[in-house]
Amino acid sequence: GNNGFQAQPMGFPGGFVAPPIQSQPTMDGTIWMPIPPSIPNCPPGLEYLTQIDQILIHQQLELFEIVSGFEENNKYELKNALGQRVYFAAEDTDCLTRNCCGPSRPFTMRIIDNLGREVITLHRPLRCDACCCPCCLQELEVQAPPGTTVGYVVQNWNVCLPKFTIQDEKRKDILKITGPCIMCRCCEDIHFEVKSLDETCPVGRISKQWTGLVREMFTDTDNFGISFPMDLDVKMKAVMIGACFLI
Repeated sequence: GNNGFQAQPMGFPGGFVAPPIQSQPTMDGTIWMPIPPSIPNCPPGLEYLTQIDQILIHQQLELFEIVSGFEENNKYELKNALGQRVYFAAEDTDCLTRNCCGPSRPFTMRIIDNLGREVITLHRPLRCDACCCPCCLQELEVQAPPGTTVGYVVQNWNVCLPKFTIQDEKRKDILKITGPCIMCRCCEDIHFEVKSLDETCPVGRISKQWTGLVREMFTDTDNFGISFPMDLDVKMKAVMIGACFLI
């Protein structure tokens, strides 16, 4: 339907043998979420999303960046509610773009699973987010797997509030995202509400978590949380992850 809901197939085809469970710590102590079985009609690597209704995104601290102020490629851990790593995301931009364009820079974000496969790719072109320039607002394309577009996140022009629309691969509007007047918020979490197209039915939430005064003042690392219905279309869950990175 228009809200992007779709029951997720959970049955296993006859004769299917589930892969081994891999939830033991790796060499660096990271505990990954167990590898789920393949699911028909589900993009490879998105099977993880059929089993969770929230994701925590933690940006990794870069010591060299903190000391020098020199912007490096951002890296993120995506974890489930149990603290197991679901995905790892790494920005792929050149040095000149990162340090000249700052937060408004275009980027490619590559998201891999615990098999080392790139399962989601995010592309953001260089755009403007100023309210005085409504013709060239932010946009992000979500591919899963890489090369196959599953949706878009498009910023909507608004003088006061950050607003976005989640679209499917055919550019059909599916969900709306509305944030608060960020300039008036401090020392607390910031919530972006995900709603139906008519903005009457809550569907989920994207939250920027307050990490403390020192960390907020002296670093640009962010922690986010995403919540969505368990039965939301798995492709729309991937696009919500993209929306979080765009935000």
